[in-house]
Order: sequence, then C-alpha cells, then structure tokens
Amino acid sequence: MNLILLRPDELAPVAAGSYRAVLADRRLAHLREVLRASVGDTVGVGVEGGELGRATIVALDEHAATLELTLGEPPPPALDVTLALALPRPPTLRKVLQQATALGVKRFVLFRAERVEKSYFSSHGLHAHALAEDLRLGLEQARDTIVPAVEIHPEHFGRFVRERLPALSEGRTPLVAHPGATTPCPRASIGPATLIVGPEGGFIPAEVALLMQVARAIDLGPRILRVETAVVALLARLAP
Repeated sequence: MNLILLRPDELAPVAAGSYRAVLADRRLAHLREVLRASVGDTVGVGVEGGELGRATIVALDEHAATLELTLGEPPPPALDVTLALALPRPPTLRKVLQQATALGVKRFVLFRAERVEKSYFSSHGLHAHALAEDLRLGLEQARDTIVPAVEIHPEHFGRFVRERLPALSEGRTPLVAHPGATTPCPRASIGPATLIVGPEGGFIPAEVALLMQVARAIDLGPRILRVETAVVALLARLAP
C-alpha cells in the first residue's frame, strides 16, 4: 500500500483546506504493522474520486489512527484502454483487477466465452464489495484515486460481440489478443483502445472468426502466458 485511500464521508473539515480522518480497519493495521508508523509521521493519502495529499498522524493506538491531512495534488492520468476480459477463475480475476487498476485502466468489461465456466458468474469475487476491495488495492498500490467501472455481461458470446462490443469500441481501436496473430502488439500508445483478452486456453475458432469481423488481432510472441501475465504485458506495451 503506497497510499492511504479515504472515502469522502470519512473527511471532517478542520480548517480551510485541511481535514481530519479516523481509521480503524485494515489501514490502521497497515500503519501499525507494515509502516510501523508513529505519532508525528507523515503518509501519502488520497480521496476516492478526488485529490492526493499528505497526512500527519496525530493519534495512534491499537484501536484507531487519527490523521490530519491536506490535499491538492491530482491523481495520475488514466490509461485510455477499456479492458474486455473473458471472465477468468476468481483468483485470476483478483490479480487482473488489482494489476490493471494499478496500470491505469478505468473500465473493465467481463464477458462470457465458450471456455469460461458458468459457475464463475456466481462467484463471491463478483459481489460488489469484493470488486471494490480489489480495485482499492490497485489504486493504493499506484497512488491513484479514480475508481474504475466494472461491467459484467453473462450473455452468449455472439450476442456480446454483436450488441455490446460495437459500443465499447466506438471511437477506439479494437484489439484482440490472440496467440499466432500475424500482427505484433504495438509497443507504444495508439490512442484510445479496447483490448479484448480471452480465457485460459484461448478463444475457440468460431469466436476468433467472429471477433475478426470487428477487431484487429495482435500477438505477444511465441510464449503462451497466463491471463494475468498477458494482461500486464499488453497494457504495458499500450501505455504512453
């Protein structure tokens, strides 16, 4: 955690431009056990949807930490890539959400494909509070405050491609990561993009054929990577 991320409702005004916040959850544990912080120490803070700043610890014990903070620094720029991901198994989803959020993705689209287990769509990891926790962990890692949006599309793959993907790709370059494609992944930003990543085992041929009607296939090279590794590699190449 490189940032203590606060909710707007946790801020109590103290004076013009300064606030107080009290922590009594895992952020308190992080201050005490990881940072080994003491009263008088300063830490980086941010407010969800708002600015970054610095906070001074004015009280700290095993029950709570009280911070006094000032804000004024903008969060880092977003990565203008919509990540459309065939829903992976829950542990992989957690990794992707955290890592892609840390890299600046602000819109996730989770969809169904032939090699996606139907049970994944009823997993605990898709509950709102679980998604929010993973997104917060990514923001805290990267010192960001803008919470990404997550959309879930359990409908049939063909319907998703025909009815949803055009809107997701409007004004963007649609790219589908597919091992064996003749075009290598770009190594620099190409502007706004929609990146489509398949499940473990890849898209089946019929899905590839459907995607080729609306997106350009790109390849990362001869190595076959796990989904969480491929996503990070692809986003890193598409970053400015």
